[in-house]
Amino acid sequence: MCNILAIYFINMEMAELKKLSKKELENLLLEKRERVWQLRFGLTQKKVKNTREIKEIKKDIARILTFLRIASQD
Repeated sequence: MCNILAIYFINMEMAELKKLSKKELENLLLEKRERVWQLRFGLTQKKVKNTREIKEIKKDIARILTFLRIASQD
């Protein structure tokens, strides 16, 4: 299930994130961080072909953290 969500949310838009609850954002954040770790590990073993995916996931993590920060201020 983790891989399905990772594939679905590769290019997340801000509107999609606005629809998610705080708990869903936290779960998504954990999945994204795990995926970055997997990609970095695969990169050292030369198993990763698409290095751009790491950059995109990092941007997604930043977006999620922004929404979590906004939610905590409210």
